[in-house]
Amino acid sequence: MSKKSAAEALDEHEKNIEQWRIKKLIASLEAARGNGTSMISLILPPKDQISRATKMLGDEYGTASNIKSRVNRLSVLGAITSTQQRLKLFSKVPDNGLVIYCGTIITDEGKEKKVNIDLIPFKPINTSLYLCDNKFHTEPLRELLESDAKFGFIVMDGSGSLFATLSGNTRDVIHRLTVDLPKKHGRGGQSALRFARLRLEKRHNYLRKVAELATQFFITNDRPNIAGLVLAGLADFKNDLAASDLFDPRLKEILLQIIDVSYGGDNGFNQAIELAAEGLQNVKFVQEKKLLTKFMEQLARDTGKYCIGVKETLQALELGAVETLIVYESLDHVRYRLKNPRDGTEKTIYLNKEQTSVASNFKDTDGGDLEVLSQEPLIEWFADHYKEFGCTLEFITNKSQEGSQFVKGFGGVGGILRYKVDFDIIEAAEEADAEDEDDFYL
Repeated sequence: MSKKSAAEALDEHEKNIEQWRIKKLIASLEAARGNGTSMISLILPPKDQISRATKMLGDEYGTASNIKSRVNRLSVLGAITSTQQRLKLFSKVPDNGLVIYCGTIITDEGKEKKVNIDLIPFKPINTSLYLCDNKFHTEPLRELLESDAKFGFIVMDGSGSLFATLSGNTRDVIHRLTVDLPKKHGRGGQSALRFARLRLEKRHNYLRKVAELATQFFITNDRPNIAGLVLAGLADFKNDLAASDLFDPRLKEILLQIIDVSYGGDNGFNQAIELAAEGLQNVKFVQEKKLLTKFMEQLARDTGKYCIGVKETLQALELGAVETLIVYESLDHVRYRLKNPRDGTEKTIYLNKEQTSVASNFKDTDGGDLEVLSQEPLIEWFADHYKEFGCTLEFITNKSQEGSQFVKGFGGVGGILRYKVDFDIIEAAEEADAEDEDDFYL
């Protein structure tokens, strides 16, 4: 793999993690509610001016001073002041824009809590927004999560082929190839066998040319530059291409669909987009299934190059053995750092949702209470620290059969290893050297 393609793969992994962070943030923001209209949503697109937003907030402050309800007035003025303070942290709008949420929300216990969030999106946000409401407006953030993956299309018929890409709502025709293939019936003056041979030869040359152009347009640095490929067209040209040895095997691997359309050219391209829409939405779903199938294969072959559950996964991470860390996107485990106030010793434990309510998990062997130094969701700890262990991090859902099996059967945490690890030996070594053990797993 070239340096460039490796960097692209790394960027894609980081983008997936940023998408997970934003998805989690959206869920918490959408659940938040406040009294009156004291929750401010401010979004500045790239190349906007901080000074313009500051002036607008100053004008809003003057307008809000006239709100009759004293409680609502003070809440709104407080939110505007907090937003102004957040803006002062930036000398200019970042390249991808700026998103700020400020306001007072009502917690589940009925108490008021101030929320101040600023974030720089992982890709440009082209929306300008200022709203003061009883909820935070996250619609522009949701739009960021919509896939911007690029898909390739080849539309073939007897008169030519069209090569194009689709990314979001952007359609781009790369190349048009025209051909003049002989019909099945020729004029008189030549034998039927000779005519049939010439016809097949021209069809073969046409397929070869299309296959060469497909490699030229959709392969960069020995890797596909698209997330998936769709073959569309009339008659059997598309099927012949897909089955042909002339067709690049790297493109065969990402072939998503073969579609029958009623037209060639641009009309055929538009029809192919409509017919392939559902399949394109499931690309991430397909990628997830492929990853989990690879994981399951390691288990089925008993290669030893896998880890299952929180305990084994953390041990493998410490060894630097994990190549791909696989985590359920809604994992409920929490990482606690505990301290024994009597002797000052510290330990780290990992508990799921049910275990956090068991009081004995927070007591020492003599029944004394342990002090909680810190706690954070384990999934966030993985997202913050996975690079330190030299692995990639993949989030999966439980929507596929494989995903559901991974969550229910393996606890939603596992990994594919670089080399075989015998966890029984590690377990025996830990038991033999228990006094040096400072991590406790449940």
